[in-house]
Amino acid sequence: MLRFSLACQQRTRKVLYNLRTILQAFCHLKSAAFLIFFFTVAGFGQVPEPSSTTPGTTTVRVPRINQPEPGYIYLRSLRQERDGPWYRLRGSVQIETTELLLRADEIDYNEQTHYAEARGSVRFFHYERGEQLEAERAEYFLNTEQGKFFEVRGSTHVEVGYRPGLFITPNPFVFQGKWAERLQDRYILYDGFITDCQLPKPWWTFRGTKFDIIPGKRAIAYKTQFRVRKTPIFYLPAFYKSLEEQPRKSGFLMPSAGNSSRRGKMVKAGYFWAINRSYDLTYSPQLFTQRGLAHNVDFRGKPAQQADFDFLLYGVNDRGFKQEDGTRLKQGGYLMSFHGKAELPWGFRGRGDINYLSAFVFRQAFTESFNEAVFSETHSRAYATRQWDSYSLNVLFERLQNFQTADPGDHIVLRKLPSVEFNSRDRLVSERVLPIWVSFESSASLVRRTQPLFQTRQFVDRFDAQPHVMTAVRWKGFTLLPGFSLRETKYGSTRCEGDICGQGVLRSTREFNLDLITPSLARVFTKPPSWLGEQVKHVIEPRAGFRWLSGIEDFSRFIRFDETELVSNTKEIEYSITNRLYSKRKSTVREVLSWQVWQKRYLDPNLGGAILDGQRNVFRSQLDMTAYAFFDGPRRMSPVISALRLTPVQNISMEWRTDVDPLRRRPTNSTLLGQIRTEKVFVSAGHNHVRSIPGLSPPSNQLQAFGGWGRQDLRGFGAGFQAVYDFRVKIMQFATAQVSWNSDCCGLSFQYRRFSFGTRNENQWRVAFAVANIGSFGNLRSQERIF
Repeated sequence: MLRFSLACQQRTRKVLYNLRTILQAFCHLKSAAFLIFFFTVAGFGQVPEPSSTTPGTTTVRVPRINQPEPGYIYLRSLRQERDGPWYRLRGSVQIETTELLLRADEIDYNEQTHYAEARGSVRFFHYERGEQLEAERAEYFLNTEQGKFFEVRGSTHVEVGYRPGLFITPNPFVFQGKWAERLQDRYILYDGFITDCQLPKPWWTFRGTKFDIIPGKRAIAYKTQFRVRKTPIFYLPAFYKSLEEQPRKSGFLMPSAGNSSRRGKMVKAGYFWAINRSYDLTYSPQLFTQRGLAHNVDFRGKPAQQADFDFLLYGVNDRGFKQEDGTRLKQGGYLMSFHGKAELPWGFRGRGDINYLSAFVFRQAFTESFNEAVFSETHSRAYATRQWDSYSLNVLFERLQNFQTADPGDHIVLRKLPSVEFNSRDRLVSERVLPIWVSFESSASLVRRTQPLFQTRQFVDRFDAQPHVMTAVRWKGFTLLPGFSLRETKYGSTRCEGDICGQGVLRSTREFNLDLITPSLARVFTKPPSWLGEQVKHVIEPRAGFRWLSGIEDFSRFIRFDETELVSNTKEIEYSITNRLYSKRKSTVREVLSWQVWQKRYLDPNLGGAILDGQRNVFRSQLDMTAYAFFDGPRRMSPVISALRLTPVQNISMEWRTDVDPLRRRPTNSTLLGQIRTEKVFVSAGHNHVRSIPGLSPPSNQLQAFGGWGRQDLRGFGAGFQAVYDFRVKIMQFATAQVSWNSDCCGLSFQYRRFSFGTRNENQWRVAFAVANIGSFGNLRSQERIF
């Protein structure tokens, strides 16, 4: 074995570094059109994350046994001959340094020029970067780091961070080329291809006649083709990819195409503008051949290390949907959203979630999400908060817009601009005789309400303060929790004979609570059915409570801004009983069944005169129990609320909740949910039924189903569906079906979508070709996939 010291004492770098940077260049491709197309520009590509700082890089060395000393070269072979400065090494030749290992059948090495020529079964290993390389012949200068590899092939692992919707494979990236060389500060690979599929018949390849790379700066690929099997999918005369730590390169995004029965052909393109290191803007116009042009603007920024924001604007210049009589129904509009967060001075944290929708009919017509299309509210909220000890201080700006119908102007807007809140959670202040906890809530707000029938002035002042004291009395397993609070609320405006007037009013309330927690009753069964486990424990938990509140003389005087105005006089008793069933198998305990039943009894059936007979009334007393209103007149008993949760085995669960009204002697609503999930199969179904009660609740009878077989990260076929069926109108309001197939390195998905609600009645087709560890090509976005 011979050992040589490099005069420059440099760390040895090999030409294979260019192959790793090429792979990194293609690991961030965004969604592209599943079409054959041509580009004559360089610079289109991904939308990188903005940043305020450029993090450094850390090289991690792989531990090795008997590792050479830094700066030395070790030569090993079966036979060695010396001819002046030349060493002729034959038979199982190895050249090893701290970072790499070069093997070949024979190597000629010059100790003066540090030139090595390897022939026959050349193998190259780079320990730091996890690279492996094979070639028929190699020529390399160790001192100048220049050289060539011929008939090169190899593999390398590129670290890919997981994100939802990305198809992941553990396969390394495999590359081949006729030859590769390093010239000064650049690397060039000729007539090569890259894939992460298994050879010799890869499903996809990215082929190019030339790859020109400057490490840490950029990579350019010339005359490249993306092929599936042997079929070219798209061709790129020139492709540019930044290799900087934080790439900020402006360029065009790959287009996508689709079809809709109501919008026509859909073609989308885009441009990404890297304004600077911390800000970028993306503009993506989309053409609907039957409706018009849509505009999508995304402006992102990171002005500081602990602050970032994202502003979105989406609008459509709608020509209108052509109806049977030849007229056009216009449904255009726009929506804006802003999301941001920041760490503020003096320990405050700021968050913002601002949303604005110009018209509800626009959302119904152009959104791609069923849940968003049927959601008739927009929420905007921005706040700064600081928490210390048991206290919290919040400065809040809030806006809620509730669309009653799709008609223009038929909406309710509630606004707080601003609201300052100072609160304290329960603090233990004494333990002498009895424990005493004290808490309080307080706020000062400028509020406003606007709706078709009336509106308040721009800023209505409202001051609210509520201190609360509580203690606990315990005796032989029984616990009494009495609590008392005072609440003072000052309003700058009120209702005067049905109209809004500027006359202020002070609301003073007194509230007393008494909760009783009794000992639980339990029994253990040692011989349950085998599928339940080794032991089963049945637990019964009874609870009761009393609440008294007074001080509200005229409930109808107060303008409804939020839940603060839903407080009413009341004298009520609440009682409940909960049955729980626990299963024990070895050392694992889980809850198999939980069934809770509770009800309230009102000692004041009219809630201090707050109930308006024959119409829907909403109070805090009702919201504490159920989301379904039941006050349409005086009553002494609330509905009986039942919530049953069942998990007989680990992968099967069911939940059933229903309200049974003793006055109407029937269930008024019912919600049933069930779910089965295994490694490959997932099925869930839910049914919601609300009985029609005039003036109280509209009817509803819907079935939602979701299921499928397969998984995104598994090979083979997969299929899934999602549907919402309305029994009342006998219409499938929304349906999605998807079929996918995955190989070891790529996947193909087809999806059909059906919308039928409001003004929406259309069919859509989506398709995507997913490349593992890279991204997908097509118009099926990751957030729209079933799996």
